[in-house]
Amino acid sequence: MELAEKNITVVGLGKTGMALARFLKKRGAAVVVTDIAAAEDLGPQVHELRQMNIALDLGRHRPETFQEADLIVLSPGVPHTIAPVIQARENGIAVMGEIELASRFIEEPIVAVTGTNGKTTTTELLGDILKRSGLDVFVGGNIGNPLIGYIDEGRRADAIVAEISSFQLDTIDSFRPKISVLLNITVDHLDRYPNFKAYTASKMRLFENQQTSDIAVLNTADPLVRSLTRDLKNKKLIYPQTSENEDGAVINGNHIRFHINDPGPLDFTGNSQWSFDLSQIKLRGRHNLENACAAGLAAIAAGARPAAIQEALNNFSGGAHRLEYLCTIDNVEFYNDSKATNVDAVIRAVQCFSNPVVLIMGGLDKGSNFESLRDIFPRYIKKLIVMGKAAGLIQSALGDLTPTISATSMTDAVKQARQAASPGDVVLLSPGCASFDMYDSYARRGEDFREEVLNLKGNRTLNPGKS
Repeated sequence: MELAEKNITVVGLGKTGMALARFLKKRGAAVVVTDIAAAEDLGPQVHELRQMNIALDLGRHRPETFQEADLIVLSPGVPHTIAPVIQARENGIAVMGEIELASRFIEEPIVAVTGTNGKTTTTELLGDILKRSGLDVFVGGNIGNPLIGYIDEGRRADAIVAEISSFQLDTIDSFRPKISVLLNITVDHLDRYPNFKAYTASKMRLFENQQTSDIAVLNTADPLVRSLTRDLKNKKLIYPQTSENEDGAVINGNHIRFHINDPGPLDFTGNSQWSFDLSQIKLRGRHNLENACAAGLAAIAAGARPAAIQEALNNFSGGAHRLEYLCTIDNVEFYNDSKATNVDAVIRAVQCFSNPVVLIMGGLDKGSNFESLRDIFPRYIKKLIVMGKAAGLIQSALGDLTPTISATSMTDAVKQARQAASPGDVVLLSPGCASFDMYDSYARRGEDFREEVLNLKGNRTLNPGKS
């Protein structure tokens, strides 16, 4: 793909936008970066781009910036449905996302992971397995390391493992993973998509360019995934239960059993059945056993050693902000699940615990149906603390099921949660919402929660009756 001397507009000045600007500038393109945020709100990257003599159009999206481009490249957070992008397409200007652009420069096999929940855990576990197998692996995509940055570094890994969001799939054209992983599809992002059907269609684009020589790893315990992938022509690896004629993985008590009767395009010889012990796994919850199945199957398809799967299952503890254990204070356990930005993620988190849960929820609503939590609340939730812009919606949907109070800040939420918790209880931050009403990311929200909990640990006078 020739980029030199082309007028290219990059839309969105986050981490991906910066990586795109550097990449395109180095390849001789005339780059303009546009963002609706003002320069003073964008931080040091503005100065860096100016030092590179890259033009900036900030605080707005001028139509000329789009209409004068030969190519428009969107960052994942920018909807492809904004007016200047639609107008540019109507005028014949090419529009693509960062994932699509990067894929045109990638020759290595791509393992792409998508789903509503579990993407990051599965992607990181998969990368860990492949690295333990002795492979040079780049792990990135929606996980925080843009694929275009990998190209810019000039690396040549053995494989690329990429977390892929629906937003990124919205703007693909020829993107073709060698191995595609679909974990689940549940309601999310209805603030961006007109309906659930449109969101589902976006997720399914992961497979649209795959061929019969490619591989699909599918969670067919999700009935929607099973129905939507029934007609795929490529090799399927199924989990967490398989029928007699299906290849894949089965969860059986404290073991996962892999069986592949028909290798098809899989490049391996010898044994095609393996059993993996789950007795030392550090990830909590049934959903994480399913994620382990997905990661293991994709790893086998990518050339991993079976022994490396067992090593990873024994040692991988998951990333920050994903059911992350923080500490125990007076026999009350604190968990940070800030990554839970939709209702289904909250359900999965809460069901991991057998002890009463003091749950902190809230943030920026994404069109969620909070009432779908009603079935689990009486069994699991001792007290609900709500915060952020969605506090009223959550309280209206769930407040009649359990004592519910509003918090004005994370400091207030943690303090009230500690006061509500008795020895043996769990305090869980699992917001079920985006973070952008109070924080610039779910990670910053989780870090704030961690800081408040650790401050609480050092100051037990907040609730001396339970110290």
